Amino acid sequence: MRTQGKGLGDTADSPDASADKNTRSGRSGFLGFLGEFGLIVVIALILSALLRTFLVQLFVIPSSSMEHTLDIGDRAVVVKPVDFQRGDVVVFRDPGDWLAGSTVTTSPARKVFEFLGVMPASSADHLVKRVIGMPGDHVTCCNQNGQVEVNGTALDETSYLYQTNGVMSSPSDIPFDVVVPADHIFVMGDHRNDSRDSRYHLCDATDGGAEGSAAFVPVADVTGPVVAIALPFSRTTRLHTPETFESVPDADPAPEDPIITLSPCTSS
Repeated sequence: MRTQGKGLGDTADSPDASADKNTRSGRSGFLGFLGEFGLIVVIALILSALLRTFLVQLFVIPSSSMEHTLDIGDRAVVVKPVDFQRGDVVVFRDPGDWLAGSTVTTSPARKVFEFLGVMPASSADHLVKRVIGMPGDHVTCCNQNGQVEVNGTALDETSYLYQTNGVMSSPSDIPFDVVVPADHIFVMGDHRNDSRDSRYHLCDATDGGAEGSAAFVPVADVTGPVVAIALPFSRTTRLHTPETFESVPDADPAPEDPIITLSPCTSS
């Protein structure tokens, strides 16, 4: 009787050869997994960077100037394509030495992570304030009741101004009477006694500008409105435009240059 043999090409692998093949297969599978995982990470970072660039960005609040609407360390959600209006809280680039003397610094590594959207922006060259006056608005302080007025309408700011032991801070210790120029806004912090905002630059000038021009933020420098607080979870909430701004009438056509009738310069 003939013993049945293996057909051509059916030579059995030795145990060592089989183990080596399994090892190579395992390595190939692991390397393939790493490649796919790396590709997923790269795609996620690209999408995050695009999201940050064109849609949404997180900012870390570095100061107390917007307390208690925004507290130090809050992660503020800024939406870029959304238009803002009078009364909104906005993030904007420093329009010209508003942050002079600031000690906030950002390491190169953090800048990369911020650009990729892995970390929230540190706000090293940005500020956050509330829009009090839009282009053409006539903004004054203070009336006989100590209130800020916009286009002749007094603002009830009790819903957002900083309070200590139930006592609201003054709307402004600095008197002013201004008309906001075209393509600019007039901004103030909610913690008025701890906010170096438009009021503090009414005696300053931009390069080639008139006295007081540095007080008004170019609309082009606005990153977008703050729509929510994302973190910490204990403070997660949406931000809304205060109702008091709904009663403010429309502005007259905005002048090309600011009109400053009263300021720390003119009142001295």
